[in-house]
Amino acid sequence: MASTTNSPSTLLTLPNFSIQTSTFLPKTSQRSIFKKKKPFNFNSKRVVSCKASNGKQNDADHTSFLNRFDRRDILLGLGGSLYGATSLVRDPFALAGDAIKPDLSSCGESTVDTGKNCLNVPCCPPKLKGSKIIDFEPPLGCKIRYRPAAHLVDRDYLYKFESAMERMKALPVDDPRNFMQQANIHCANCNGAYSQVGFPDQKLEVHYSWLFFPFHRMYLYFFERILGKLIDDPDFAMPFWNWDSPCGMTMPQIYLDPYSPLYDENRNLKHQPDVLVNLNDEEEEEEEDSFDKLTKRKQIKSNLYVMYQQMVRSAKTASCFHGAAYLGGCESETDISCTPEPRGGTIENGAHIAVHKFVGAENPPYNEDMGSFYSAGRDPLFYAHHGNVDRMWNIWKTLPGKKRRDFDEDVWLNSSFLFYDENANMVRVKVRDCLDSKTLGYDYQSVDIPWLRSKPTPRRSRPGVGRDQDQGQDVAARRKSKNFRRFPIVLDKVAVRIEIPRPNKELRIKKKDEEEVLVLQNIQLDRNDSVHFDVSINDDEDDDNPCKPEDAQFVGSFSSLPRGDSCHSEAMLSTNLYLALSDALEALKIQFEDTIVVTLVPKEGEVSIGNIKIDYVC
Repeated sequence: MASTTNSPSTLLTLPNFSIQTSTFLPKTSQRSIFKKKKPFNFNSKRVVSCKASNGKQNDADHTSFLNRFDRRDILLGLGGSLYGATSLVRDPFALAGDAIKPDLSSCGESTVDTGKNCLNVPCCPPKLKGSKIIDFEPPLGCKIRYRPAAHLVDRDYLYKFESAMERMKALPVDDPRNFMQQANIHCANCNGAYSQVGFPDQKLEVHYSWLFFPFHRMYLYFFERILGKLIDDPDFAMPFWNWDSPCGMTMPQIYLDPYSPLYDENRNLKHQPDVLVNLNDEEEEEEEDSFDKLTKRKQIKSNLYVMYQQMVRSAKTASCFHGAAYLGGCESETDISCTPEPRGGTIENGAHIAVHKFVGAENPPYNEDMGSFYSAGRDPLFYAHHGNVDRMWNIWKTLPGKKRRDFDEDVWLNSSFLFYDENANMVRVKVRDCLDSKTLGYDYQSVDIPWLRSKPTPRRSRPGVGRDQDQGQDVAARRKSKNFRRFPIVLDKVAVRIEIPRPNKELRIKKKDEEEVLVLQNIQLDRNDSVHFDVSINDDEDDDNPCKPEDAQFVGSFSSLPRGDSCHSEAMLSTNLYLALSDALEALKIQFEDTIVVTLVPKEGEVSIGNIKIDYVC
């Protein structure tokens, strides 16, 4: 991909905008090494500021601006003016569209782009024996079965679990309850196999939207019921991988025996058997002399701060936690809800992706199995991972906050999915059927939740900043040197700083009880790339260490798994990122500042960002 990065000594001047670079040399361990990418070299930092009125831009000027870049830059940035001129941060209940429903008759082979050709992957379910699809009814009067933490199960449980999995894998290949048939459910719903009912030109996608949690909940529900049926135990409950707690931050031992049906050879061997997962999705450079290399204690601490960020600080509303609305039957170039993968929620876009990448093997092209959506369900560990993801949904609704409740819009509640049950019947499940796990007959073993005690604190200011001078004053004092540039921004190997205006004082007073959010719009990336970047506000530009999750300045990250489905879809993926700001503004004592400085630190891959703004609806 082409990049708009200039040499450190270059100043690019555009109409009313300019860009400059400055030295940015972090400690060695802060640079990231990635499997398929050269390590990012933080040898320069772009400093950008946007003086557009909260993201609004002139279309005519935008066209002339695009003419200054080559075709690939235009491809990355196209739509920046559209997104800048349209308020994307809007109440999802005001959106007009239909509930999402998969069209079974349209199901075709999924495709995976190997880089050299398109590989057809048969992911569709077996044909119905009859013509009837049963509407799901939650079980009545059943006792609650408790899913155990994988690292705490005993021998008797393990024997039962392995027996069930072995029998599932031994079922005839055309039995919809067979393990590979079950794995294909994930593939079919995320790699372009289904179209939507009534809209044959619109593909179905269950990731990066408000469909993520409901789909995966019911996916695991039926998988679990099949296992119980195979061992004649209706009370059987699958384990969850307790990766949000120190005792569970390594791959569970029960999945690491090569002779067990729980084993998958397509995993990253470097992360076995006792390597801690990094929930912020980044690799540390392996240097014996690196004095800042993450120790296990530091990694645990970092993971707990990440969980607090994604579950408490940044997930105060349904839209922040679940993701953006995704509607069927609407077409719009400016309304993200009319497109697949409009925006994931905090957990989906964060710890969920980080664990997928951690487990996936270092195999080309896409780190199968867990490292790619189309193949993830082939690893038995996938179901334990998503058990914990589902557990986060339960926990989220118990945390303090008046807005921590699910959507109540019919267009969400009536969206539906198709699964085969334990009796090999095809079942249609609506979102409204799965809002409460106890209604479905299961809950999770009670374990400690240590991240609730991991609230981040402001990092120390750079030397020379007085103790009585807060972060807002410090940044304001150094803001005079910044120059200005128009969006889109290409984020690749160097960190970028952008000065973003906040809503005016009158609006801030009026909405003082609402959540202020940072909105990164029209994020464009290659669908086949693995991408990650961190976001912080008002950090110290003279400090050579990027902010970390334990710092109050750190407000979140963006992560993406390779789709491998560009044969079916557009080569570029367009999505968005919303990050809650209210807690960070209060912790940094900058609630009354008129602008903030946003820092974007790339860790993997390359993206273009069409616009950045601040709003209140999340």
